[in-house]
Amino acid sequence: MTTIVQSLSFPRRAWVHATNHIRDKDLVIASIIAIILLCASLYVSYFASIYATKNASNSVTDIILSNIPVMDVDSAFIYGPFVMWAVVTVLLLYRPKFLPFTVKSISLFILVRAFFLILTHIGPFPTQLVIDQDSIVNFFTSDGDLFFSAHTGLPFLMALVFWKYRAWRYIFIFTSIFFGAVVLLGHLHYTIDVAGAFFITYSIYRLAQLAFPKDFERVRHLQ
Repeated sequence: MTTIVQSLSFPRRAWVHATNHIRDKDLVIASIIAIILLCASLYVSYFASIYATKNASNSVTDIILSNIPVMDVDSAFIYGPFVMWAVVTVLLLYRPKFLPFTVKSISLFILVRAFFLILTHIGPFPTQLVIDQDSIVNFFTSDGDLFFSAHTGLPFLMALVFWKYRAWRYIFIFTSIFFGAVVLLGHLHYTIDVAGAFFITYSIYRLAQLAFPKDFERVRHLQ
């Protein structure tokens, strides 16, 4: 059976791995709770983003944005995250035991970020790249949705979650740095939004370990 599974393509192997874990009731229940928590966090974040945009004040100067021209990074900003999350989805199908802790960590990230959004309302940088209003990305972000950068923080969170897998660790760290550069080149985030994301994300990861100990223990010793 193992030989047969290994001969399949990666997406197919991922699906086989996922279906083999359906009998684990604890894992299934934890995964359902994680998805519900994710939906709830997105709901909270949506209204936090609207509030921050409605109350946004003036822009401020920035050590990087004030010294570089705005560049057209529209495609990377919009479609890059969709590619990354497609990869994460397949990875979680291949490693189903990671799903509850990973999704709950993402949910905690979104909730913490929503809290930060409603605290201070700095307006977007004047030369910010204009994103197509019909783009689906506008459901997840807005002009007041600045501190801290989710484009930077979420890939770094995935690097921390999958840290023991060297290849995925480096892929997600590179993705985090790449997206950080993208949002700066597009003047879509201030420098502090990108720099602060790494420190806050690490704190969120540590909080997730404390908040979801059973889910963390499920993946702690996996190879």
